[in-house]
Amino acid sequence: MRVLVTGAAGFLGSHLADRFLNDGHQVVGLDNFSTGSRENLGELLERPGFTFVEHDISRPIVFAEPLDGVLHFASPASPVDYLEIPIQTLKVGSLGTHNCLGIAKAHGARFLLASTSEVYGDPQVHPQPESYWGHVNPVGVRGCYDEAKRFAEAITMAYHRYHGVDTRIVRIFNTYGTRMRPGDGRVVSNFIVQALRGEPLTVYGEGTQTRSFCHVSDEVEGIYRAFHSSLVEPVNIGNPSEFTIRELAEIVLRLTGSGAGIEWLPLPEDDPKVRQPDITLARRELGWEPRVGLEEGLRRTIPYFEALVRTRGAKSRTVSGD
Repeated sequence: MRVLVTGAAGFLGSHLADRFLNDGHQVVGLDNFSTGSRENLGELLERPGFTFVEHDISRPIVFAEPLDGVLHFASPASPVDYLEIPIQTLKVGSLGTHNCLGIAKAHGARFLLASTSEVYGDPQVHPQPESYWGHVNPVGVRGCYDEAKRFAEAITMAYHRYHGVDTRIVRIFNTYGTRMRPGDGRVVSNFIVQALRGEPLTVYGEGTQTRSFCHVSDEVEGIYRAFHSSLVEPVNIGNPSEFTIRELAEIVLRLTGSGAGIEWLPLPEDDPKVRQPDITLARRELGWEPRVGLEEGLRRTIPYFEALVRTRGAKSRTVSGD
């Protein structure tokens, strides 16, 4: 196959490009580097079958050569980013998704949307099945991301129903691993960098809010299976093992050997209290479930950040527990 991956310089997009290349497919990567990293493309650019286009997918683009798949991963995905560039976030979720669907329609290609657990907002149903419609504040500070993804899902299904585009939607829960940006505001990268720098780990509220952390190797495998499946409806791809933010902080402190402790800060606006995927559908339809536990995944991830902190003194920026 020959597939287009938008957001290919991002954390998940670059790993997904690797996955397709490893199976012998060709990949066209696209990114405008608003939140992606050129370093993530380093090894990809040297691999046969990979080509790169620098472009903002919120603006139209035409691909002359055939495409068999379009996987839309271009979007800010951490609170630090989408709170700083809310308009761009809304544009890539709306105009960018529209453009990607148009490309898929023109090429007769399969389309996969990278959606998010944020479509569930601050959920009143726990754990969250795909049938849950969510509890989102559309005018809150996180609305730019939440509603962009909810619109993206809606237009994806509209293209499927009215244009016959072969579509897939994956709802991605908290994911971590190598190639994360150290200052991206996500809780795992924040905690690891803070611990390695000897800084207190910033925990919001009482740290009782929960998240479910999926190692990138498991997440990419689930996404890859969803793309190759016949499952049109949205599917949760995440690790159902639930941890409080305080528990995560304590594990990171122990694994890094840091004695810096914890700094307690007020909860940000609209911060979800719980987040845990119901992966019954993924188990049944994709034969998928995570294999990497949190401690094992953190042990795989910490050396990556150790190298970054050692070579460039990476800084952490914290805003919330996502």
